[in-house]
Amino acid sequence: MAGLVAAARLRELGAAPVVYEKGSRAGGSMLLSSGFAWRYRSLDIHLEQCPDADERLAATIVEQFDDALDWLESLGVELLTRETGNPLTIGARFKPKQLVETLDRDVRLGETAPDPTILTTGGFAVQLARERGLLLRANPWSEGDGLQLARDRGAATFGHMDEFYGRAMPAVDRIAEDDFVRLTQLYGRYATVTSRDGAERFEREPAWSETDLVEEIARWPGGVAWYTVEPDVLDERVRDRTVREMIEAAREAGAAIREEDARISVLVRAAVTHTIGGLRIDERARVLDDEGRALDGLFAAGVDAGGWSTGGYASGLSAALVFGRIAAESALA
Repeated sequence: MAGLVAAARLRELGAAPVVYEKGSRAGGSMLLSSGFAWRYRSLDIHLEQCPDADERLAATIVEQFDDALDWLESLGVELLTRETGNPLTIGARFKPKQLVETLDRDVRLGETAPDPTILTTGGFAVQLARERGLLLRANPWSEGDGLQLARDRGAATFGHMDEFYGRAMPAVDRIAEDDFVRLTQLYGRYATVTSRDGAERFEREPAWSETDLVEEIARWPGGVAWYTVEPDVLDERVRDRTVREMIEAAREAGAAIREEDARISVLVRAAVTHTIGGLRIDERARVLDDEGRALDGLFAAGVDAGGWSTGGYASGLSAALVFGRIAAESALA
């Protein structure tokens, strides 16, 4: 998304950008998402939810997101709703496919740029999932190319490089991209969560995003856990689905399910959607070295950049939108 946004802003400013897409289609992992882009209602809330975040980057998102969202709509991206269903956040939902169709211009599929200006390669989710034996819930191309290229040029990183945003998914070997949203098991707050062998137990209340829960499951044997729910929570709703509907989706996908004394247990697996640690940037999206100096002619946006979500979770789509637009403006400054 960050690359498409940056290119759209560059065209608006009179440039003729080219987007080099390593994969076979445009849109990256954004195309596989539910299409919610949001910000926290205030900087204080953002820093409370992401306590290790770079305050400058967090403030940039909070201050510029609303204008960037209006700009995105002005380009022809249809906003389905301006409600997020979360009292902590403000944002909107769009159809990922329609956004790609609207912004997909001058994209060279199956190519990588010999000397890129703006890095928007989607972080290193593929590499992280492979190294830790986790399920991948993202596009299959984000191996960390942008990170490596910038590091070779002397770039610094920000944040915890093993931290990720992820979801609990049915514990099956493979999940099709079209099922990433439908099969998400997003009811950990209503469940008793234990490791497969029963030796580990998640003892605290998970964050509203449940990212902290998924990260802990990822450290358990096999990266799997049992979600056990009582019958009285089956009709609780999370966004537009009930707990019962999510469990039935897992059953249809072939996940192991136990039913005992009216309780239902679903075997889930931690899945990586995107990394949170990444390149150190400033509020102008310039990539920085270890001394805090900007590297000449190199910018990063989206989840190639670290710092805006460290220690918690903030919307990757909002960071792609805000810093994609900023990177375009900075590149022409």
